[in-house]
Amino acid sequence: MTTATESPRWFKSSYSDNGGNCVEIAANLSAPLGVVPVRDSKRRDDGRVVAFPTTAWSTFVTFLKH
Repeated sequence: MTTATESPRWFKSSYSDNGGNCVEIAANLSAPLGVVPVRDSKRRDDGRVVAFPTTAWSTFVTFLKH
């Protein structure tokens, strides 16, 4: 079971060309916290994270797929 105290498990898309211009998401926090944290893969250590509500992230991804 996932808990609200779980650490983010960062994921970068397999479509990334390793050029360094990527974002990473931590989808494992969607269910317990209702957010999808996003960060710049080039700036992992500076602590800057934007957390989108799960519903907003889902809408965004659906839009991109179409």
